[in-house]
Amino acid sequence: MLVLLTLHLVAALVAPGLIGRLGRRGFLVLAAVPASAAVWALTWTSRVQHGQTPVERVQWVPSLGLELTFRLDTLSWFMTLVVAGVGTLVLLYCAAYFSAGAAGLGRFGGVFVGFAGAMLGLVTADDLVLLFVFWELTTVTSYLLIGHYSERKSSRRAAMQAIVVTTAGGLAMLVGLLLLGHEAGTWRVSELIAHPPAAGPVVVTAVALVLLGALTKSAMIPFHFWLPAAMAAPTPVSAYLHAAAMVKAGVYLVARFAPAFSPLPVWQAMVLAAGGGTLLLGGYRALRQHDLKLVLAFGTVSQLGLIILLVGLGTRAAALAGLAMLGAHAMFKAALFLVVGVVDAATGTRDLRRLSGVGRELPVTAAVGALAVASMIGLPPFAGFVAKEAGLEALAHGGTLRDTALLVVVAVGSVLTVAYGARFWWGAFATKPAVLAPAETVHPDGAATSTPLADADPDERPAAITHPSLWLVAPAGVLALLGLGVALLPTLGEDLLGPYAQTYPTGALSHLVLLPGVTPTGLLTLVVLVCGFGLFAARATVERWQAAAPHPVSADHVYRRGMRRLDDLAADVTALVQRGSLPNYLAIILVTFVVAVGIPLLTSTSLPTRVRAFDEPGQVAFAVIVAASAVLVARARRRLKAAILLGVGGYAIAGLFLLGGAPDLALTQVLVETVTLVVFVLVMRRLPPYFSVRPLVASRWLRLALGVAAGLVVAGVALVAPAARVAVPIASGFAHEAVTWGGGTNVVNVTLVDIRAWDTVGEISVLLVAATGIASLVFVHRRTGAIFREREAPEGRAVWGGDDDPTASLRRPSDTTTAQVRATTARDRLWLRAGRTLAPYRRSVIFEVVVRLVFRTMIVYSVYLLFSGHNAPGGGFAAGLVTGIALTVRYLAGGRYELGEAAPVQPGALLGAGLFLAAGTGIAGMLAGRPVLTSWVLTWHAPVLGEVHLVTSLFFDVGVYLVVVGLVLDILRTLGAELDRRAEVGVDPPFEKVTSGRSDD
Repeated sequence: MLVLLTLHLVAALVAPGLIGRLGRRGFLVLAAVPASAAVWALTWTSRVQHGQTPVERVQWVPSLGLELTFRLDTLSWFMTLVVAGVGTLVLLYCAAYFSAGAAGLGRFGGVFVGFAGAMLGLVTADDLVLLFVFWELTTVTSYLLIGHYSERKSSRRAAMQAIVVTTAGGLAMLVGLLLLGHEAGTWRVSELIAHPPAAGPVVVTAVALVLLGALTKSAMIPFHFWLPAAMAAPTPVSAYLHAAAMVKAGVYLVARFAPAFSPLPVWQAMVLAAGGGTLLLGGYRALRQHDLKLVLAFGTVSQLGLIILLVGLGTRAAALAGLAMLGAHAMFKAALFLVVGVVDAATGTRDLRRLSGVGRELPVTAAVGALAVASMIGLPPFAGFVAKEAGLEALAHGGTLRDTALLVVVAVGSVLTVAYGARFWWGAFATKPAVLAPAETVHPDGAATSTPLADADPDERPAAITHPSLWLVAPAGVLALLGLGVALLPTLGEDLLGPYAQTYPTGALSHLVLLPGVTPTGLLTLVVLVCGFGLFAARATVERWQAAAPHPVSADHVYRRGMRRLDDLAADVTALVQRGSLPNYLAIILVTFVVAVGIPLLTSTSLPTRVRAFDEPGQVAFAVIVAASAVLVARARRRLKAAILLGVGGYAIAGLFLLGGAPDLALTQVLVETVTLVVFVLVMRRLPPYFSVRPLVASRWLRLALGVAAGLVVAGVALVAPAARVAVPIASGFAHEAVTWGGGTNVVNVTLVDIRAWDTVGEISVLLVAATGIASLVFVHRRTGAIFREREAPEGRAVWGGDDDPTASLRRPSDTTTAQVRATTARDRLWLRAGRTLAPYRRSVIFEVVVRLVFRTMIVYSVYLLFSGHNAPGGGFAAGLVTGIALTVRYLAGGRYELGEAAPVQPGALLGAGLFLAAGTGIAGMLAGRPVLTSWVLTWHAPVLGEVHLVTSLFFDVGVYLVVVGLVLDILRTLGAELDRRAEVGVDPPFEKVTSGRSDD
């Protein structure tokens, strides 16, 4: 089974290229993929019939007990034949149906084969979670197929409607499956069905949720409306998804769980109400349609209701009839959809009011359609007749009032089926005395009349009929003849499908017969046929009656109005909470945290009786600094003041880390605070100096109160959480593991690059995303990625200069050439390489000298931190921050050109290389046949250095280092250099400084 699923996956991936190279003939190659699944199922026919059920199992998530388990029993064997067989014929049909230059055929072929593979996995999965995974794959792929004509609004709307309805049902089904698995103590579908959990509130709820997913997928009322709308998809999609595959997924789910849960009252109520109601509603609506595809669509809705009713009833006889009807429906309904495609391609219309004489022009197509319609309406000797007779027999011999009522419902639904089936063939192929145009006028009494085509606009007349190729008709012909062939061997069908029906808990197993003889159900069938053809003969009267009848609010209208109201509600909620104010967002988060955590903390927990306030007085001093800085930040009105005070609190926290015995955390905290302060300064150059021109004393006190409340809740959690621990901390063994596996004594760094390295990969990925977001905010239109080099500095403009530069006349004259300036620069001693690009009045000689002296020292120190971090405080993150600070001081001293001279490399290259190196280091172990992120410790003796230890996780640390440096460099390039450039050239000038209002700093 895994081989077949892999084959479908590979075919889906190569389909675009295959069809791009071979054109429509690529569908012939793709058809071999589902055909292989059908052949594989056929090879297992005899063994499955005799009770042999092959099982294939692969470990998926062993720690959770999840497996990739596939099982082929009678039901899954039969569904595999239906899914794969019809899929093969539809792909062959596609080779002739689509025009040679049709757009998107490669994507269509890939998604189609992917959908076939998802259905194959769904019907053979023997694990509840795996079943849901394939269920959702069919939802996604069907969405793409229904919306194939993406340029059409109707296709997009139909696809969205289908995925919303079926996804909602799928999520409900997921909850039900999880509840059932938990109650049964197993995730195996076969074990769950063989030994279902005892009925109780949880099981009843779970069964109802599972049925909800099945009913939405199979378009049962009130969710039936998505299927007719999905007729906006190409005809091959309708023939496969809506006749043999997607909608049959819900039927399969009902059939799979019915042997175990059909006795439950909730099961009976939902299945019988949905099945019977859908049978009648779909048949009634089919009589009102003029589009041939819509006639078949509502007919599909009706017959799905019949199949759901039979397989979900809970008796062996009904189950056998339901499975037989499932196979018959797949054959005749897929054939009819393909026939509609032929008629549409030949005439250019599907409106039965505009079609006349098509059967005379296309006799083979008309004959194929007649065979399929005969099976659909239940004429002998066709598969539809055999299955429907078995269903009537099962209900007639039920012996209960419920069965009698269901027999009446099925009989009335069958009358409607005969009527719309005859109307379909008549509308598509008959020669009509007066062909009608699609334009309608509605009289005041509600009766609709149509204008004869002879009186219509010539443009409204159908085009001349073109004769399709035999290849286009052949797939539908094969399916129609199969509906006749399998009916001639009813005993074989009973032998093959009987083992599944035997799994039901009640009733005797009936028989599939071709000629039932003179029986009550035989007479009932005769009555059904007479009434159905009579209803068709009176079609004009019926149409007028239907038009005059009151029309209640449709489910589709309710859905659309509900979605519109949901959109309005979403817009209102968004306008309420997403107001563009970061303080408001933070306040909402903190208030929610205080309420959600603080109330249980006060009511359901107790603080420890013995609490040690501090270990040494220095901690109290640092804590006082943190608290004081927080209060002052809340009261500050000047942005720079708030940023500096915030930094003071951060540095004080670093002191607490240091006194607590965490030098790594202290070092990282100091470096992060430094970089953060720089970022604040860079951003605040573009903001007003004050938060507000008004004092806003009340809001300051509110912010302070909220901060105190959040701090108290966090402190309470910190006090209560250790006492609530019931297991040994996972980090208790990290010290030993760091030395044994990671080859280092610095537990913090080894944890980051070895023990929990995948967490670090995620974190540096977030850093990369943050860098991309920062650049996107600044480079609104496009990211230039310019590296400002000293030799590219323009003449006559200095960094951080401007129109108000008092030394503009002192700078190099316009007639001074670049060569002369470079010669002057070479003679003069410059402390910075790009010093000449600075506006003279902006320069600080002392700062430039200090930067010249400390820059290389900082780089060397960062390299030391990088290499020593495995055994001493440091590591890639701290080293990257030190390098970033070194680049920052170069930028602050010399501007964007100095930054370009210090780091002439693209930040994106550093970010990408770092992430690739870190992730690649982890994968290297897997390529060597070891677990992911396996480290090796290499030891050798060097002549001068002595014994050298090299741990391969160092390369991971180098990746972290590159990502951090790339992030800082990206910030300096965007928030610093690029904004400087824009300000100097007059593009997007900074905000005007706010000087009004009294400052209370």
